[in-house]
Amino acid sequence: MRRARPGTAACGTAAERRAGGMHWLPAGLWLALGPLLWGCGLALQGGMLYPRESPSRERKELDGLWSFRADFSDNRRQGFEQQWYRAPLRESGPILDMPVPSSFNDVGQDGRLRRFVGWVWYEREAILPQRWTQDPGTRVVLRIGSAHYYAIVWVNGVHVAEHEGGHLPFEADISKMVQTGPLSSCRITIAINNTLTPHTLPPGTILYKTDTSKYPKGYFVQNTNFDFFNYAGLHRSVLLYTTPTTYIDDITVTPGVDQDTGLVNYQIFIQGSEHFQLEVRLLDKEGKVVAQGTGGQGQLQVPSAYLWWPYLMHEHPAYLYSLEVRLTAQMAAGPVSDFYTLPVGIRTVAVTESQFLINGKPFYFHGVNKHEDADIRGKGFDWPLLVKDFNLLLWLGANALRTSHYPYAEEVMQLCDHSGIVVIDESPGVGIVLTTLIAHTKALDPSRPVTFVTNSNFEADLGAPYVDVICVNSYYSWYHDYGHMEVIQLQLVTQFENWYRTYQKPIIQSEYGAETIAGFHQDPPLMFSEEYQKGLLEQYHVVLDQKRKEYVVGELIWNFADFMTDQSPQRAIGNKKGIFTRQRQPKGAAFLLRERYWKLANETSDHWSARKAQCLGNSLLT
Repeated sequence: MRRARPGTAACGTAAERRAGGMHWLPAGLWLALGPLLWGCGLALQGGMLYPRESPSRERKELDGLWSFRADFSDNRRQGFEQQWYRAPLRESGPILDMPVPSSFNDVGQDGRLRRFVGWVWYEREAILPQRWTQDPGTRVVLRIGSAHYYAIVWVNGVHVAEHEGGHLPFEADISKMVQTGPLSSCRITIAINNTLTPHTLPPGTILYKTDTSKYPKGYFVQNTNFDFFNYAGLHRSVLLYTTPTTYIDDITVTPGVDQDTGLVNYQIFIQGSEHFQLEVRLLDKEGKVVAQGTGGQGQLQVPSAYLWWPYLMHEHPAYLYSLEVRLTAQMAAGPVSDFYTLPVGIRTVAVTESQFLINGKPFYFHGVNKHEDADIRGKGFDWPLLVKDFNLLLWLGANALRTSHYPYAEEVMQLCDHSGIVVIDESPGVGIVLTTLIAHTKALDPSRPVTFVTNSNFEADLGAPYVDVICVNSYYSWYHDYGHMEVIQLQLVTQFENWYRTYQKPIIQSEYGAETIAGFHQDPPLMFSEEYQKGLLEQYHVVLDQKRKEYVVGELIWNFADFMTDQSPQRAIGNKKGIFTRQRQPKGAAFLLRERYWKLANETSDHWSARKAQCLGNSLLT
């Protein structure tokens, strides 16, 4: 497996990927972003280890209130013309307080800001520890977790980074900036443009309305090709962190199993010196060393290993080992050391014509599709909301989720690893199917099954021949045959039989559901009522119970919770297909799914012993 750079695709457990070199994405669609996400060569190249504190590393969070301004000028370029980045933002005009992380759209009461398209400006003054500014052996890095969609970054008015792509972190080494002169603080300015074009992921178009009898001069709207709101801003944490100048840059981990022995294949990349020593240790949950090695590449063997398996969180926590890497080097200025710890799940994954196998045992996905969408925070990362959602997943008995339709924050993926949630980690290329990218992803890591989600005709589909698992969306008795739930079973059976007969591959029902307004009740059931949603799901479940004994390997409800979309006559303040409201309160269908998912969990629990029934390192499908 090759080393992964920011925005490229590779595979591993979620913790491994998000900690550094293991950035993999479904259907390979991320690969199209490679040149864009590296951003003009100005963001850091190389590894992207998640910034963890250690004896050799410090981090300083910059979350909280930032100064903010949207550029409402006609051409949206006043900020560049007047060089707002050269002085404190307040000196060039009025500013707002803007929480980070959050989306800027719903925080204020200005309707123009909610639907704003163009450049917005963020600014924050950061106080630096004295040792960061005075020690030439300290490397200082600025890390932005997510800026949607295109970002330009300045420190003290000096351009340090550019980045395209709204769903991955990027970094800039600012050591020289903060270690020149007697600085105790630095002013960070970030300009973000949320415009979507046919060349962005996700794509969109700008439509100019030129009829001046109907629209003001220069009037335009942003059109999108997806059914969720284009929230924008600094969606994830911004922070500063340090490493030594000779440091552990990246870690690639490939787990495996040989009979009763767990295998951890590792490759470690170092920056700053070619002369160093590495010590590698693998610790169990109790902190006991179970394997150790030296050098930048090798294999650790763990007899009678505990394997990662998607247990239901608090019932049976997933088992993660800790990979400790210690670097020592002798430099001209004296000895240097660096230390990094990475969670590791040991597992195998394979696909046959009709099964999805984890550690050689059949696995059935029963879970949810999600959106990082939450009230006024938009897509801003929020720990209380995340923990609430995971408690709801436990309540449901879910063992899997799909990150529709973009990669989630690193912290989400780490919690999935810890909690035992299997992840289909999706790229932002919604609506795009490119077989060359599927092939590229498989070339990066042949061990990782690849899928993409389709609702195309089984005979005309262009992507299914190239993937390992077929994910099919269907909305019988919702988008057609409105209200006629009696046809669902026949149509769903026909769907499954046609796909399997044609491709002989396992199938996941990756989306199904019905729009439901909480509190609406009708008997007999009518569309948009809670009774209709429950009745529709029950019809699907009859067929799913038949076909999961053959070649259907999973079911994911659309959607976990209601989420915001663009305004349209078809949407009543967002998409209401959630089994929970946007405030995370259950609709009637949530109780139906809870009963079903726990039944499915109990049916499969006796396959495993406490010793060998834990597998995978969660993120199974690219």
